[in-house]
Amino acid sequence: MTRVLIALPVYNEVGPIQRVLDQVLQFASEILVVDDGSTDGTTQLLAQRRDIRVLTHAKNQGYGGALISAFHYAIEHQYDVLVTLDSDGQHQPSLIPKFVAACETADIVSGSRYKQHFPGDSIPPPERRKINGLVTAELNRRLELNLTDAFCGFKSYRVEGLKKLRIHERGYAMPLELWVQAVHAGLKIVELPVPLVYLDETRSFGGVLDDARTRLEYYHLIIDRSFAAVAPPALEMPDLGPCLGESVA
Repeated sequence: MTRVLIALPVYNEVGPIQRVLDQVLQFASEILVVDDGSTDGTTQLLAQRRDIRVLTHAKNQGYGGALISAFHYAIEHQYDVLVTLDSDGQHQPSLIPKFVAACETADIVSGSRYKQHFPGDSIPPPERRKINGLVTAELNRRLELNLTDAFCGFKSYRVEGLKKLRIHERGYAMPLELWVQAVHAGLKIVELPVPLVYLDETRSFGGVLDDARTRLEYYHLIIDRSFAAVAPPALEMPDLGPCLGESVA
């Protein structure tokens, strides 16, 4: 029997978290919440529940940091499939079974908000849609992929595939490092269409990254850094001594 873990990174979601967890429990029995240093009362709400597991970061480590903790947990506890979704209510827990089933033939199943139109889809904030498109196109060109959405947090992973990754990026750019490493490791990647729901157009990406130009430059930096990390080491030419025809003083 396939062991499935559902993981939700959470940071200051005191409003929607109870409702989201109740919905997820309709489609899964083992749920891990990674509380990434919440300060708004979310931690206290989570402590009252007995139907979930909670992993708490004493200090905020970032979106990527929360997912890295979920990856490690799934590996250490020997799950077969890990499903991740956001905790603000933008993802549809009813799609969890589809993500799990798709992992039977893929290592990473990534939600795409742009692969298919659904009734009631949101209109994405133009700035964020443009950046997503630019970064997705760069990844496709450099990795020979056919992604339509580089940043969707609704994903499922075959845990055996996760063991081949060494993710270090702890911010919102974490998926970019993930794509580079996944392709380098030979993992099979597919996309699954999901509704496009934007609940918070004013979300902060953290300090200077709230500036779109700066954020795009940082995403390019993370992609370059990720490629450099998986590149084979440069070969050192052996010292062959004096060349033919060269005199030695």
